[in-house]
Amino acid sequence: MIEGQNDIVADTTTGCGMKIAYFDCFSGISGDMILGALLDLGLSEKVLVEALAKIPVKGYGVLVTREKRGSIGGTRIVFEIGHGHARSYRDIREIVGNCGLEERVRTRSLDVFDRLARAEGRVHQVPPEEVHFHEVGALDSILDIVGAVFAVEHLGIGKIVASPLPTGRGFVKTHHGTMPVPAPATTILLEGVPVYDNGVERELVTPTGAALLATLANSFGPLPDMTLEGTGYGVGSHPASDPPNLLRVMVGTARPPLLRKTLLLLETNIDDMNPEIYNYVLEELFSLGVLDVNFVPVQMKKNRPAVLLRVLLEPGLRAAVTDLLFRETTTLGVRFQEVERVELPREAATLQTPYGPCRVKRVWTPDGEERSVPEFEECRRIARERGVPIRKVYEEILLSARRG
Repeated sequence: MIEGQNDIVADTTTGCGMKIAYFDCFSGISGDMILGALLDLGLSEKVLVEALAKIPVKGYGVLVTREKRGSIGGTRIVFEIGHGHARSYRDIREIVGNCGLEERVRTRSLDVFDRLARAEGRVHQVPPEEVHFHEVGALDSILDIVGAVFAVEHLGIGKIVASPLPTGRGFVKTHHGTMPVPAPATTILLEGVPVYDNGVERELVTPTGAALLATLANSFGPLPDMTLEGTGYGVGSHPASDPPNLLRVMVGTARPPLLRKTLLLLETNIDDMNPEIYNYVLEELFSLGVLDVNFVPVQMKKNRPAVLLRVLLEPGLRAAVTDLLFRETTTLGVRFQEVERVELPREAATLQTPYGPCRVKRVWTPDGEERSVPEFEECRRIARERGVPIRKVYEEILLSARRG
């Protein structure tokens, strides 16, 4: 995990339904490619231009076009700069920190520039506060960074996962002279990020692209499980078509993962116990924390009627459950088998209903559908307190859940 990142879906239940963006960086990444891909996904050009107008800078125009790289079309954004000049890190903090965009956009944009300043400072052996940006701090990069952060927030993207990055190779001319590819600041920004050499002789990952991804991405790896909703292609400035100079961003809704648990299934046959004792045994088993108890009528040898007692439990309860059954029932032996249970993710929730607050289980299906299941004990309590049929209570709670 890169410094400054947050795994915002560590809780698999509360992450259900989250919008995820997968950055497929098969041809590298840059700030303008990110913005182009998000525009291609449906971000309004008008909304973006209005947002950028809140940054206290002048002397630029915005050109958005449709272009192809190879046989694939996408969106390209170009900031037409009349005159650019170097800006200090202090200048940028003043510009971005006092712009009219919402606080989260300002904060995350400054996080990107802070990461850039620390990387440039390490390369040139100066404190971050003394860094003067040139290419990276130019007006188009300010627009790229703030625009990309705004776009992610505006589209409601809650998590970003990115593919490993191809670094490219060769040399690039900069204000500081000829630099190896990837540029020194880029390599610092990519520390902790999976990278590889695809043999392409040009710069594939720019410092701006690396800083944005290192700051905004929650993780790097393969395409995550999600229901795909849209794909956008951001066109880079280089005309290369092999591979096509594009960034692909795939957006979808997180699919809740099925939860798998290894459990124990205990079984024993009982044919000589007072039936009144079974309910007591059931209560004692649940008080230990077992997951389920079944009493199944069976026929044993010589056609004797009996009860098959089945208990589903966590492995750690094996000794306690065995002791209880030998102590409280007439069984002479029990048998265990290891089983795997696959569960839907769920969480406890409180739902407002016509009967007041009611506890429910909120469950997510593999296709992302959410449903609420009333707790029986709650339904029974309400039915008795209100003198209402429990069937009606159950139906009212389900109706309240559908209304949200």
